[in-house]
Amino acid sequence: MSLPTSDPSASSTGGPLGTAEVIARFNRVFRQHDPTGLAALVADDCVMEGIGPAPDGSRVEGGAECIRFWAEFATDTANTFEVEDVLVAGETSVIRWSFAFGPGEKDRLRCVNLMRVENGLITEAYGYAKTP
Repeated sequence: MSLPTSDPSASSTGGPLGTAEVIARFNRVFRQHDPTGLAALVADDCVMEGIGPAPDGSRVEGGAECIRFWAEFATDTANTFEVEDVLVAGETSVIRWSFAFGPGEKDRLRCVNLMRVENGLITEAYGYAKTP
């Protein structure tokens, strides 16, 4: 897909990116440890809830704060992210992935993110994990 260089959030037809493309780019940020494109993917009023601490997870409000949180997480090269599956239904996406934060088998979590994309931007993100 050829995208205009002036607007990385636009599709080849000039409209907003679809949910599948937004999520693919979001996942790429973590796999490549490069948060450069996050700002073009996140809505100003984005809300994110992390996987911990229990019971509700940490809550981050506002696009700038979500970008800061995700960028810090993505640039930590000790972490690795492996996308296992992505399901997209309209504006909703479910990402199943594994997260390794060390070399041992106990240094790994299997996780799920529930994401909402509106007008080509992430507006909500909720993280869930299987923890030891």
